[in-house]
Amino acid sequence: MINKMNIRRICILMFLFFAISITDKGQTYQKTDTGIKTVINSVGVEIQFYTPSTVRILKWPAGTTFTKKSLSVIETPQKTAFSINQSGDELFLKSKNVQVDLNLKNGRISFSTSTGGEPLLREKEAGVSFAKFNDAGAKTYTVGQSFVLDKGEAIYGLGQQQQGKMNQRNDILHMIQGNTDDYIPYFLSEKGYGLYWDNYSPTLFVDNPDSTTFKSDVGNCIDYYFMYGGNAHGVIAQMRDLTGQVPMLPLWTYGYWQSRERYKSQDEIVGVVKKYRELGVPLDGIIQDWQYWGDNLHWNAMEFLNPNFPHPQKMVNEIHAMHAHIIISVWASFGPKTKQYEVLNKKGMLLNFKTWPLSATDAWPPDMSRPSGVRVYDAYNTEARKIFWKFLDKGLFSLGI
Repeated sequence: MINKMNIRRICILMFLFFAISITDKGQTYQKTDTGIKTVINSVGVEIQFYTPSTVRILKWPAGTTFTKKSLSVIETPQKTAFSINQSGDELFLKSKNVQVDLNLKNGRISFSTSTGGEPLLREKEAGVSFAKFNDAGAKTYTVGQSFVLDKGEAIYGLGQQQQGKMNQRNDILHMIQGNTDDYIPYFLSEKGYGLYWDNYSPTLFVDNPDSTTFKSDVGNCIDYYFMYGGNAHGVIAQMRDLTGQVPMLPLWTYGYWQSRERYKSQDEIVGVVKKYRELGVPLDGIIQDWQYWGDNLHWNAMEFLNPNFPHPQKMVNEIHAMHAHIIISVWASFGPKTKQYEVLNKKGMLLNFKTWPLSATDAWPPDMSRPSGVRVYDAYNTEARKIFWKFLDKGLFSLGI
């Protein structure tokens, strides 16, 4: 005879058997305040509604833990009403404006409007990748995610590149910030949605007929945002909400600005503005680039130490008197003979890696027998940023620049 204790044990075992079976098939999920969490094929997946129009996707190797604090996203999840429905292996999360479809068997996610229909964007099946990576002693991953776009779909964005293209389809971009390349891992589709890949390490963007992929050298997780705006204006509005509102610049900044590699003297830069006025050619501003500080040992001193700029206040006043503005270049690094270097070095706020300029001389190629000693400051340090600003304010802003 089977007693009550045995019956209870049998029921518990049967429950555990079915629970384990369902979990192994990737068909269970945990509802959260903002969406759901689950594990599919050894990959943790979280879907978070930030707003009715913005959805965050997180993925990570199952069994690992991480803390991700974004350096660019300032928005926090708003209280967003959403529904969850399941049909076979498909899980549907729907807000007022967006529907997210998660395949509980293969982990693929697709996005559409709340009215359904063809997906606006979908991930490529088996398009997620995690490869172990040693980041200067820290164990982490190289992370990647592939998407499938419509064949003729145009996408715009990804920052500033020197290739003369608007549509970024059929392209390969090595997204590393450079002198004339300023990358943003974000694109806007003509279909009325945007995608922001929230990773700051060197990233490879590849678009070909097979897929559209972001692959970043370093990351504890995949972290991206899908934004639906209906049109370009709506998507940009979502991005501004996500990363912060940017005020409009003054009207005069939208006029013509004159610039060159650099002006080598005070007389030269003032003379250029005078010539524009003599010719009657409109000019709103002029840009003074590098070496106004002198040699490379005084790199980015934020002072006019170059003897060819003997009276910087007089120079600024003369330019302003001609109803023009002046902008000046500053850098995130300092030469060893600057005041900034001395202060930051004592506080351990300079980073120890090679940066441009490599040599103390201006000769080309660089004379490495005379290294410049220039070092980048730690911009992630709050006190270091305050020191940077103090010297900038005293040396340049005080002149009216």
